[in-house]
Amino acid sequence: MVLKDTEKTLLAVLSGLFLTAAFPPGHGSWMAWFALVPLFKCLEGVSPRRAFTLGFFFGLAHYLTLVYWVVFVMGHYGNLPIPASLGILALFASYLALYPALFSFFYAFTTEPFRLFKTAGLWVALEFVRAKALTGFPWCLAGHTQYQDLPLIQIADITGVYGISFIIIIVNLASYTLIFKRSLRAVLTRVPAAVLLLALTLAYGYHRLSETFTDGVAVSVAVAQGNIDQSVKWDPEYQARTVEIYRDLTLSTKPSAPGLVVWPETAVPLFFQEKGELARTVLNTAKEAGTYLIFGSPAYGGQRDSIHYYNRAYLVSPEGEVTGAYDKVHLVPFGEYVPLKRYLPFVRRLVASAGDFKPGEKLLPLRLPETGAGVLICFESIFPELAGVMTKNGAGLLVNLTNDAWYGMTSAPYQHFSMAVFRAVENRRPLVRAANTGFSAFITAQGRITRLSDLFSETVLSEKIMIGKPEITVYTRYGGFFPMALLALSLIQAVHVVYCRIRIKRRPTPRNPKISD
Repeated sequence: MVLKDTEKTLLAVLSGLFLTAAFPPGHGSWMAWFALVPLFKCLEGVSPRRAFTLGFFFGLAHYLTLVYWVVFVMGHYGNLPIPASLGILALFASYLALYPALFSFFYAFTTEPFRLFKTAGLWVALEFVRAKALTGFPWCLAGHTQYQDLPLIQIADITGVYGISFIIIIVNLASYTLIFKRSLRAVLTRVPAAVLLLALTLAYGYHRLSETFTDGVAVSVAVAQGNIDQSVKWDPEYQARTVEIYRDLTLSTKPSAPGLVVWPETAVPLFFQEKGELARTVLNTAKEAGTYLIFGSPAYGGQRDSIHYYNRAYLVSPEGEVTGAYDKVHLVPFGEYVPLKRYLPFVRRLVASAGDFKPGEKLLPLRLPETGAGVLICFESIFPELAGVMTKNGAGLLVNLTNDAWYGMTSAPYQHFSMAVFRAVENRRPLVRAANTGFSAFITAQGRITRLSDLFSETVLSEKIMIGKPEITVYTRYGGFFPMALLALSLIQAVHVVYCRIRIKRRPTPRNPKISD
């Protein structure tokens, strides 16, 4: 059946919507396994240029519905009018849509042999580029849809989340082949290959889940979720009330005698380093509770004529002394700083609420008696390389401090949380997550969510965490070797395509023989 151009466009849009539905907060992770089938169908027999356009429509439909919460953040907290917020969303989604557009463009050139693996490799390569380009945005990669499928995601300790994305694309293309292709040879090669790869991945996952760890030490940890409304969080008149809320939550954990209590990002909304009355209250809270305390607070440094601000996490000992601090390394563009603001002053005016922070310089864990605590502040939890460096530098525990109140009751808090699960599996480290309004959670080294708070609730979560024998996984040691290898192979394939097209264009056109009368 030959599809009309309009039908092809509708299929591309439908495919993008299917992929969005596979991400939280819904329960449609199963949709990821066939979400791209309509896209592959509409790309049948089209030119590379048309494939690029269809891929762009796919991406636009996907990202407009995936990151729609940008409008809420810009409007509610950035004080931008709705038209301006919608314009920013449209520009952002258009940029992100370029990646599936490029995927579709080069897919039109892919040929046998190994087209199944070439296609999946191309998708992962572009995910990796998106994770690095323009400070990086590895938000909601295809593999993130499966964060609750424990047997499947164990492979992340070798390939990272990119390995799960690779398998998802392979299954999608195999499904398309089974449903629409008339070539028996294609069916008999692609479908068994997809089934075998999925079976091997699950076998590895069940093996890792069956492992028991007897060596290690159990540490009792508590998380305080204060649920401070973002509209009053930075109000000087509300600072004392905020500290009081976290103090009460912390002291309520005293019967369980936790060795560590964690507060969220900027839980102390003042310059703690100035050691005022509220800062002393924080120190005394740790002392009264008899526990180590990790919390977030803004900080500053430098000279009077050149002051720098930092998004900082502090560690306070049970004796009420500051024993360590970590400054956020990967800042949020247009949230904590404005890129190229010297050259783009109009951007600064557009997002006047953006901060002016300076990134930290070192990814060093905070030292606890039992282990090192690798702190990831907010946005940092979506970047696997940061958790990897923290782990290599001695973190036996990962701690994610965040404030997702910015997102309101949108899908963003669900999406943000789902990605943190992979940091635990990739590095085989338990992860503690403290969020101002949720989701706060405890995640084991195998990615199992053992405790999870509700959104917009004031609560305390407590759990005993097993700090096992330090294991440096393949992914921790070698980082993005898997997506980098696929990127290299995809680049070689792209160069080959360009070379072949240049040769075809330069090939002389045969002249028609003269016909004598």
